[in-house]
Amino acid sequence: MHLLIIFDASMLQLNTLRNDTDRVRAGIQKKFFDQPDLIDEILSLDKQNRALQTSTDELKSQMNKAAKQIGQLMGAGKKEEAEQAKSEVAGIKTKIQAADEEADTLSKAIHEALVQLPNVPHELVKEGKTEEDNEILMSCDIPTLSEDALPHWELTEKYELINFELGTKITGSGFPVYTGQGAKLQRALIQYFLDYNTKAGYKEIIPPFLVNEDSAFGTGQLPDKEGQMYHATADNFYLIPTSEVPVTNMYRNEIIKGDKLPIKLTAYSPCFRREAGSYGKDVRGLNRLHQFEKVEIVQIVPAAASYDVLDQMVKHVEELLKALNLPYRILRLCSGDVSFASAMTYDFEVYSAAQKRWLEVSSVSNFESFQTNRMKIRTKNTEGKSELLHSLNGSSLALPRIVACLLENNQDADGINLPEVLHSYFGSERIK
Repeated sequence: MHLLIIFDASMLQLNTLRNDTDRVRAGIQKKFFDQPDLIDEILSLDKQNRALQTSTDELKSQMNKAAKQIGQLMGAGKKEEAEQAKSEVAGIKTKIQAADEEADTLSKAIHEALVQLPNVPHELVKEGKTEEDNEILMSCDIPTLSEDALPHWELTEKYELINFELGTKITGSGFPVYTGQGAKLQRALIQYFLDYNTKAGYKEIIPPFLVNEDSAFGTGQLPDKEGQMYHATADNFYLIPTSEVPVTNMYRNEIIKGDKLPIKLTAYSPCFRREAGSYGKDVRGLNRLHQFEKVEIVQIVPAAASYDVLDQMVKHVEELLKALNLPYRILRLCSGDVSFASAMTYDFEVYSAAQKRWLEVSSVSNFESFQTNRMKIRTKNTEGKSELLHSLNGSSLALPRIVACLLENNQDADGINLPEVLHSYFGSERIK
């Protein structure tokens, strides 16, 4: 899956929009963006702003000349002419102040419009509108179970692993309570995932689980997904939808030295998502929750290396699923299914033998400079000039559907066999 073509696709870089308009326009159309005229609006505002800047520069030049003339007139004893020149300078200052205020208004309008534009998808991303258009790059053989095999929501009740009704009582639907061996399995998986990631060179982080507006904006959750986030209004904090948000924001507004790259981080966190509009059989049990646990990997790398790193991260997640002995497939998402901030995304799905369907368990994405431009995460090149870095992240792994498939695919008449890599973490080979 090695990729050779790298584009600077950050929609927040006005130069990209100004100098590569056709590619940007084609890219957001490929994502079926519903405000295509926004590009023309931004370019028009930018043209006005640049014309205003030229005019302001001319006024400042006039003011500097007039200021020098005042000194010369005063030195020559021509006080009356000097006073007239001072009056002219005062008038120019007033015009400059008005121009600065207008420029500030234009700049804010440009910024507000720019942040609504999605990232441009990589040219290898296939055009398509729905998940049916995603490219299946590889797929394992799917297992078959006996006719009396149970779905995970019945297995969790049978072995007293998860209490969905108790979670509804305490909070609401989509907030399960893990009990006994179920809680132990959660803890075992989290520890195994973290150990697997740290052995691969990722540094473990425990971040805050609430973030401010700047952090949510930096990774692209705001303003795009505001309605999907839980908002603590009293303090204006947001509960994180993934640890990607606080972990990537650790480097906001920083210039990172080249010898510190690549940055490789992993973090466990609970994740909170409103999942507004979700209903039906697809949300039963662990399939879709409002609170769930996930281990994340994040990398910040030089732009030229980001697609090699994307391939490495995909391989990393693939080997993790192999170790869990789960049937999986890898998809490259089509343009309509790629997220607002992503330039390219690979999804991993595992097969739920009891439900007879594929369930997404990981997304691995390259955001190129989309996030780092919002957060101003940069490095210095060999000439000493600042350059934006690229950010990537992936689930390694999200627990709910992993648990669902582990339970369903490994069940027998009186228990559930666990993969060998979990035996020492769980303290047993089976859930009994």
